[in-house]
Amino acid sequence: MNLVFIVIVGTAAGFIVTRMFKLDIGVLPTVAIGVLGALIGGLVLRLLLAAPGIFAGLLGAILGAALLIWLYQYYFGKT
Repeated sequence: MNLVFIVIVGTAAGFIVTRMFKLDIGVLPTVAIGVLGALIGGLVLRLLLAAPGIFAGLLGAILGAALLIWLYQYYFGKT
C-alpha cells in the first residue's frame, strides 16, 4: 500500500471508528489513530489472511483503529 492510500483509508477508518465508539476527539488525533490503525491492521491482516490489497487495507484499518481507540480510552479514560 502506498503512503497516500494509507492516509486516505486511515482517515476514513479513524472517522468511522471514532463515531462507532462515540469518542469526541479532535481531527488530528482521529487521523493519527486511523493512520496508525491502517498501518498496524493492514499489515497484520495481510500477513494472517493473505487478503487482497484494498480489502485488507480497509478492513485492517478499521480493526486497527478500533484497537487503538480502545487502548486510548482504556489508558486515558476518555469516553
